[in-house]
Amino acid sequence: MSVKYGILTLLYQKKHHGYELKLELDSLLGIKGKINPGQIYTTLDRLIRDQLVSSAGMDDQERKLYELTPKGKDELEKWLLEPVPYTTTKEDFFFKWSCARKINFAQEKKMLEQQKAMVIKEVMELTKLKTELLLQGDESKYLLISGILLHLEADLNWMNQVENRIR
Repeated sequence: MSVKYGILTLLYQKKHHGYELKLELDSLLGIKGKINPGQIYTTLDRLIRDQLVSSAGMDDQERKLYELTPKGKDELEKWLLEPVPYTTTKEDFFFKWSCARKINFAQEKKMLEQQKAMVIKEVMELTKLKTELLLQGDESKYLLISGILLHLEADLNWMNQVENRIR
């Protein structure tokens, strides 16, 4: 997740002050976490330095406003069109499993069972959240959670295949 591009996205729509950017970025992140307020201002300083964002004066409560520059708009649109590399095989568990296989780890099955249990727990929690989002009418987050669940389902299927092969 890029704070830089999150800020550019929010400023694409309208001028914002720093704390407003923090709240909206937290919302964009959804279940992934929260942004440290200091990270917002550090990123804003870099964006101003790189001429992607400029100061737009103050709002009625004397808070500094920021706006997207034409260069910032071009940068955001360029980034949005770049495909995201698919890196499943680089994820931590797959790397850990490869290491276990390399050393013929005697507890590989236990390792897989523990991982599956954690994924199943996450699937259950996300399924509940997905239902809540559907009822709230939050289409974007509903679709995001649906995608995450599909990835988790694929991971579970893979783990089942591994378990079947090591029996």
